Amino acid sequence: MAHGTREETGRPGRGRLLALLLLLLAATGPGQVRSHPQCLDFKPPFRPPRQLTFCIQYSGFGCCDAERDRALLERYYRVSGHLDQAAYAACASHLQDLLCQECSPYAAHLFDAEDPSTPVRTVPGLCQDYCVQVWQHCRSMLHHLSPDKELLALENNMAKFCRYLSLDDADYCFPRLLANERLNQNLGLVTADSEGCLQLCLVEVANGLRNPVVMVHANDGTHRFFIAEQVGLVWTYLPDGSRLEKPFLNISEAVLTSPWEGDERGFLCIVFHPKSKFNGKVYVYYSIEVKYEERIRISEFRISPDDMNVLDHGSERIILEIEEPASNHNGGELLFGDDGYLYIFTGDGGMAGDPFGTFGNAQNKSTLLGKVLRINVDNNDRGPLYRIPPDNPFVEDPKARPEIYALGVRNMWRCSFDRGDPFTKEGKGRLFCGDVGQNKFEEVDIVEKGKNYGCRAREGFSCYDKKLCINSSLDDVLPIYAYPHKMGKSVTGGYVYRGCESPNLNGLYIFGDFMSGRLMSLKENRATGGWEYNELCMGTGQTCMFPGFINNYYPYIISFAEDEAGELYFMSTGIPSATAPNGVVYKIVDTSRRAPPGKCRVEPLQVKVKSRLRKLVPKEKLIVKTPTQPPKLKTTTKAPRRGRPTAESPQVTTPDWVEQILTLLRNQDRVQTTTRTPATKAPKPRKKGRGGERRGQRRRNRPSTALPQLQNGAVRLMNREAKGRDRGRVEIFINDEWGTVCDDLWNSKAAAVVCHQLGYAYVIRATKKAEFGEGNLLRILLDDVQCSGREKNLLECSHADVGKHNCSHKEDAGVICSHEDDTETDN
Repeated sequence: MAHGTREETGRPGRGRLLALLLLLLAATGPGQVRSHPQCLDFKPPFRPPRQLTFCIQYSGFGCCDAERDRALLERYYRVSGHLDQAAYAACASHLQDLLCQECSPYAAHLFDAEDPSTPVRTVPGLCQDYCVQVWQHCRSMLHHLSPDKELLALENNMAKFCRYLSLDDADYCFPRLLANERLNQNLGLVTADSEGCLQLCLVEVANGLRNPVVMVHANDGTHRFFIAEQVGLVWTYLPDGSRLEKPFLNISEAVLTSPWEGDERGFLCIVFHPKSKFNGKVYVYYSIEVKYEERIRISEFRISPDDMNVLDHGSERIILEIEEPASNHNGGELLFGDDGYLYIFTGDGGMAGDPFGTFGNAQNKSTLLGKVLRINVDNNDRGPLYRIPPDNPFVEDPKARPEIYALGVRNMWRCSFDRGDPFTKEGKGRLFCGDVGQNKFEEVDIVEKGKNYGCRAREGFSCYDKKLCINSSLDDVLPIYAYPHKMGKSVTGGYVYRGCESPNLNGLYIFGDFMSGRLMSLKENRATGGWEYNELCMGTGQTCMFPGFINNYYPYIISFAEDEAGELYFMSTGIPSATAPNGVVYKIVDTSRRAPPGKCRVEPLQVKVKSRLRKLVPKEKLIVKTPTQPPKLKTTTKAPRRGRPTAESPQVTTPDWVEQILTLLRNQDRVQTTTRTPATKAPKPRKKGRGGERRGQRRRNRPSTALPQLQNGAVRLMNREAKGRDRGRVEIFINDEWGTVCDDLWNSKAAAVVCHQLGYAYVIRATKKAEFGEGNLLRILLDDVQCSGREKNLLECSHADVGKHNCSHKEDAGVICSHEDDTETDN
């Protein structure tokens, strides 16, 4: 449902907003920024695999392993050897404290390692009272501890000495840091925001791809990964992120797809045979047209004997073809299980509600559509191209296709086998799938042999075909999780994280939604057997301020992937078209805790490269919202801070939501006009109806208090001569005047151009006949407008000459826009 105008919704006045802001600031207190554990190597802290013997207080969680702990102990002995008995008695504990702060989870803060304009401190930042103790009893010790001449020159001036060793952010000084509950509470756990959304970060791995639909590895020790584009090209990437210029596979001339946004046809999957290192076999899944008939094709290729990074294009053997009655619901997953068999996931044939036959394709065991298939492609060089595994569930049923492993599938998009817990192997072999819903719910299933997953009888946990749903013989399996379309409209299945680098994520099933851009997770509750939901979002504030990390992504989440080491990735794009080079591959990282150094070391086997390499040039940037403050000027009575400039850099002293409120105050009276199309979709409401910026949206220019300079094509909505917000008569600015659009052919495609231009994701209705009033005081500027829906403004559409028309204001066009799609559509 479209939201009302400002007057209808009872917008709070400026005074109320300001009062709310002050109340929130008072409740939060000054300096309450989110903690940011970080080590001197610019990485998250970790849990040491063995007990530390010197810096014992950081044995549970910190920045030192046993080797570094021993090195600090040796340094302690070297420095203390220069102290006489009295100095040793007074200063030994201080010396240990100072050395061990390198092991603190906040070592980067204590040593100012995050400030690129200054060298890393040789002595950690100290609180005033503690610094006074060190100065009074142990300042001579610092000659043996620190080579910082600037610090040593202040030895005889306590005020300047302690000023030099202070920190801009007093929350992090030692030893106050140890007693700061806010910083130490839940230390080492995945950080959650105020709504419980788990905050993760990303690393950009690849970019410039045209709808990257799948990323796989060869499981051959080389740690290469292969990314397929929907148009039918597969690219080889080396472990360092460089891409070979010669594609691994190019069947773009054979693949059936189009530039249409949302076209589900195309190259959909690739998978390596478990023994590909020896037999060189690779399998692909793609759409093809044969004599005006659309089909899905499963083919086998072999790796070229002359180049391990190229497939022999002449080696293709068609393993299986299935006719597609419609252009959607093509399935598109291929997997090899631990049993060595090839699993194929097909869609139900398309259209809406699986309308084929009495009960639909998904319930019809005599067709391969709407199924999970399992076949044996081993030793197929002679004889049949594939064999039926003897334990397939319907091999004895004469009315069933023996390839069927499970049925009742609508359109499973992205499935994965669980590698199992790295130590206990619990969960190993479970098959997770995201099954795209009809018009109400999306679901996640664990697929098991012979089971029925309910399509078309059921959608999620609810009935879709009520007559079929109450049929007790259906014996269908309910999903482990389902979510409504207010959260997303096209599930993208993911993986259970079993990697090494982010231990806190172990056991989380991470998946997403193509339409809403949500990242989500499920974790099994072993006590109840149920699955608990947590949304995932990008880290705010300082959470992702690690070198190379970012906290934003393109919203159309296409697919997830594992690399050979088990680390997790996802692919998304800003324009869901097979020909738009906007696809990016992201690696998911948890910055709250990492594995101990050396544990996740990977040594890839050498790859013989015969193609030129293209190095990765990252394009995405970290987005940090930092409210600016006046610079603080130092007085001449204080010592300089290790060569810093006179004016200090602004510090973050308020959480990100305060900046959002301030922005709201600055912009509450802006006229709703625009001169350009937003780079991405408009912000969507968060779940439970709470507003806010949708996680993952692109960076926007900071709003200004001044009205934008209008350009030709700018539009505004007017509702009965008053400003409209999400609905109203369309008025357009052309050649320094406002006018109306008068058009009895006005349709939803033209209305969509207006809604998108104003920042709304959806058009609910294109209105005609001056439903929102006649613009009698304006000239009719546009008529006969015809759009495709992708134009930036109405002037890019086909239209009559400006000012020429054959209508009256009684036909002034209008629109109703929304941030939510309330129409029931087939996905």
